[in-house]
Amino acid sequence: MEFTKFGNKYIVRLDKGEEIVETLKEFCNQHEIRLGWIKGIGAVGEATVGLFETAKKEYHSVDLEGDYEITSLLGNISTMNGETYLHLHITLGDDKYKILGGHFSRGVISATGEFLIESIDGEVDREFNDEVGLNLYKFK
Repeated sequence: MEFTKFGNKYIVRLDKGEEIVETLKEFCNQHEIRLGWIKGIGAVGEATVGLFETAKKEYHSVDLEGDYEITSLLGNISTMNGETYLHLHITLGDDKYKILGGHFSRGVISATGEFLIESIDGEVDREFNDEVGLNLYKFK
């Protein structure tokens, strides 16, 4: 990974073999980013993408392997129980030019990944909401 900073924005490049979610989470920890946004593009050879089934309040995930273009990765940075919390969604294009997408929990860079992390001065925590079944923003 390499990066540069402009004001409150970081331009980050992940390299082949790096796992996206854990690497970005660690980056946020190292740079004390507690609130913000992440955007990105690139390519992965492995990814785990999920869908939240609202009636059952549970995620269903699929593991993907092969060549996939990250046509869009979007997400936010917050905290939960004092720890960095990334909530990411991804759209992936496959070798048939079909799009897959959903909640993004894991991915390994196969060529490169280019990300913009925008830090917001502040902190918003999350807490589990029983009614919805998800970790929601908790405002003071």
